[in-house]
Amino acid sequence: MADEKKNQFNILSGDSTGGDGSYGVGTINLDNISPVIVDPQKEEAYIDMDALHARSKIEKKVRFKPDKEPLVEPNLYWIVWVATQVAQEGPYIYGIGACEVQVSTEERRIKPGYKSMPEHVNNLDKSLKGKVLVEHMDEKSKRILVDYLKEEHGELWKNSRDEVIDGLQ
Repeated sequence: MADEKKNQFNILSGDSTGGDGSYGVGTINLDNISPVIVDPQKEEAYIDMDALHARSKIEKKVRFKPDKEPLVEPNLYWIVWVATQVAQEGPYIYGIGACEVQVSTEERRIKPGYKSMPEHVNNLDKSLKGKVLVEHMDEKSKRILVDYLKEEHGELWKNSRDEVIDGLQ
């Protein structure tokens, strides 16, 4: 049951401030965002809500640096921020922003890795605003993501905005 819950998109509604303009105004509401991890090495994609706090399965025991240079034969991953909304037809993908993550394959307790925190924050925010930022993904990773969305979340994919579908095709 726990795995079932982790593999579902976060589709909620509600204003945490109650609309009164008090504490929390100006913060990002993460009710409708889900991080999808794309692992091209294993040819799989899955939702990992721990990525919201930089604690996804691929980020644990990794010390991230802002440059790729010192990494030894790194594995490539993508954290894809998927924003959803609900219309009369049902839930749909509203925005999507992919962020590159690399993790060294060295045998070390704490592995070196690369990710750009500003890119993650910006792409998450832009996906919430309906932007589609996936053009920098490699074709194999895009295919894995599309297959995952179609097979595991068919209704969500079917109802998605044309910009999202076109960006991933």
